[in-house]
Amino acid sequence: MFTRDSVNGHLTNLSEAVSYPFETWRGTIGLVVVAFATYVLLILSTMPEFSLQMLGDGLHWFEYVVVSLTETVYRTDGWTGFTVIVLYALLSGIAIVNAVAQLRIVGLSSLTDLSGVVPGLLASGCASCGAGLLGFLGFAGGLSALPYDGASLRFGGLLLLLFFLGRAGHPERCAIATEGAK
Repeated sequence: MFTRDSVNGHLTNLSEAVSYPFETWRGTIGLVVVAFATYVLLILSTMPEFSLQMLGDGLHWFEYVVVSLTETVYRTDGWTGFTVIVLYALLSGIAIVNAVAQLRIVGLSSLTDLSGVVPGLLASGCASCGAGLLGFLGFAGGLSALPYDGASLRFGGLLLLLFFLGRAGHPERCAIATEGAK
């Protein structure tokens, strides 16, 4: 059962995890690069065939594809759809910067705290079709059969990202309380 202390501790860990990339320039730059790359990947996954056809003709179409698909997401689902994609990009950037920090400090065993990042990113999708990166893997049809075109799956993915970031906490501090500490 959830207690007030466990919820407060989780929110404190989440706050520390979200603020960690902004502690150094290196972390902030990493966050911006990863968030931008994730945003582009999520936007391109909204219409995978269009993206592949246009970019297959040449990378000079890259800007056009990203802008037109961003506009499509906005026109399809408004600010809500656009905000979902931006939140996924930001939270994924934060999770990856924190995972790299944990890997650098503790080693491979520490990455189990961020194991929810992959399912959240795979299920994220665009706000208009719900396919997300699963569309690239061939699961777009299955997701479109879900109620509300998979909106619950997208919000569930966001909650997974928030939960695992809150569970992991600050990568340079132990999130597990010891018996002597309160």
